[in-house]
Amino acid sequence: MPIRDAVSWNTLLAAYSASPHPDHLAAARRLFDEMPQRDVVTWNTLLGAYARRGLMDEARRLFDEMPQRNAASWNTMVTGFFAAGQVVKALDVFDAMPAKDSASLSTMVSGFTKNGMLHEAEELLTKRLSVTDMDKAVDAYNTLIVAYGQAGRFSDAKRLFDMIPKGQYQHNMLKRKGFERNVVSWNSMMICYIKAGDVCSARALFNEMPDKDLVSWNTMISGYTQASDMKEAEKLFWEMPDPDTVSWNLIIQGFMQKGEAEHARGFFDRMPERGTISWNTMISGYEKNGNYISSVKLFSKMLEVGEIPDRHTFSSVLAACASIPMLGLGAQIHQLVEKSFVPDTAISNALITMYSRCGALNDAEAIFKQMHTKKDLVSWNALIGCYEHHGRATKALQLFKEMRRAKVMPTHITFVSLLSACVNAGLVSEGRMVFDTMVHEYGIVARIEHYAALVNLIGRHGQLDDALEVINSMPMAPDRSVWGAFLGACTAKKNEPLAQMAAKELSTINPDSSAPYVLIHNLHAHEGKWGSAAVVREEMERQGVYKQPGYSWIDLEGKMHVFISGDTWHPNAQEIFSVLEGVDRTCRDWS
Repeated sequence: MPIRDAVSWNTLLAAYSASPHPDHLAAARRLFDEMPQRDVVTWNTLLGAYARRGLMDEARRLFDEMPQRNAASWNTMVTGFFAAGQVVKALDVFDAMPAKDSASLSTMVSGFTKNGMLHEAEELLTKRLSVTDMDKAVDAYNTLIVAYGQAGRFSDAKRLFDMIPKGQYQHNMLKRKGFERNVVSWNSMMICYIKAGDVCSARALFNEMPDKDLVSWNTMISGYTQASDMKEAEKLFWEMPDPDTVSWNLIIQGFMQKGEAEHARGFFDRMPERGTISWNTMISGYEKNGNYISSVKLFSKMLEVGEIPDRHTFSSVLAACASIPMLGLGAQIHQLVEKSFVPDTAISNALITMYSRCGALNDAEAIFKQMHTKKDLVSWNALIGCYEHHGRATKALQLFKEMRRAKVMPTHITFVSLLSACVNAGLVSEGRMVFDTMVHEYGIVARIEHYAALVNLIGRHGQLDDALEVINSMPMAPDRSVWGAFLGACTAKKNEPLAQMAAKELSTINPDSSAPYVLIHNLHAHEGKWGSAAVVREEMERQGVYKQPGYSWIDLEGKMHVFISGDTWHPNAQEIFSVLEGVDRTCRDWS
């Protein structure tokens, strides 16, 4: 530059000061020392650099050398001391300030609250603040109201809110130089009510507000969506003078949370402008509501219109691919992820789950190995679940040993997968050991799903009396999963008396379930007791219980083929049956 002015020097100084590079603070200091002229902005820039890094001794020396200070200089020192946990020094600086502005008060209150000193913050505002400073205090009051709300102290928040006069709606003698509620005050108190689950009080406050901004409307709509009161949320939405993208997203999310996907889609299609969050809300909502095809289709449309997906988008659509499952599309999305950014832990976990459920065990293992130090608990659980899903119990147990060596604390989900893996492989002693490790070593209280897996494991190994003893010793009432597991074990071992008892318990818990009838029917049929089997079928029909047909699907060349038991709707049904008959004949010939 042929000529440098104060702005030139200050701009470069600000760049060095803001940089996280460890060498740039020293470079900032050298530049500061070389400057031909320094103004208050120059001094504040370097002061802020020291304070942000916690170098308060250096900041204090620089502050003491300053030829001229403004409110920003004092506030920087207060913020720095609070951030360093030096509350007394922060308070000393605040007291020494020649003039305090609203930022000074908010800085003090924010500093107190971040250090857990809410009482001191309120004392500052209500007892130590002079009358002449009250016109600047409303922002600090708002900050403390929010802090009380975050701490769950809603009555304290309301008490503080009531201390702020209503302005023109309050008696004139209580007005003190503009110290009155502003829109942030009202919004902050509304947020407190909503966090407390008191939507009615929030609405009463909303109706009382003299002026409302977008935050007011969106806060109230958010309160209704959290309470699943979408009738009121939608009514309020249409009363809004000018809804923004946040307003539309809140309504869409609310309907998705209630499972009303089509209603949410109606709002999505009417949106004047959509952002990534809008697309993500719909794609994620479809996935969480089990509408996986719609989730994938909307993702494709998102790409068609040129919207850029982010990590949340990929996580949702990978979960949808895992649930359908669609390996081809999932692999394409994997490639798209790697072209877009380095996969983070959440994306890698979603990929492991997707590849696992789509049958690509080797790919799931490869993703897990590539994660190195980025693995978290979900990563370990995902691969253990993958091994369980594919009947690799030995590998699941081996991975659990590695998990323990890595000192990763397992959860109840880890043990559900391990127990299920032992059930599938018939590893009774290993399964018992896993259960004991969970309860006695990790102190995890066994849940109903753990007991169901243990009953299934023991019962299918023929130890029906032991399985029944586990049921009777459970601290909670056995549910249909426990009795269903026991019934399955009884029918597998052809123990009719125990099977009848389990079926009776299961029918009591879930009268509409066809499982007990079908299992008892099959038990009689297998033993050639066709009369007893017919009686079970008649009872099933008399009770109005129907068995849902089984179905399966396969993804071939990017197209999903679904097969339902007893149905012939597939366009290639005759060709498929012909091939199956040929296979059957070949098997009979070999036998």
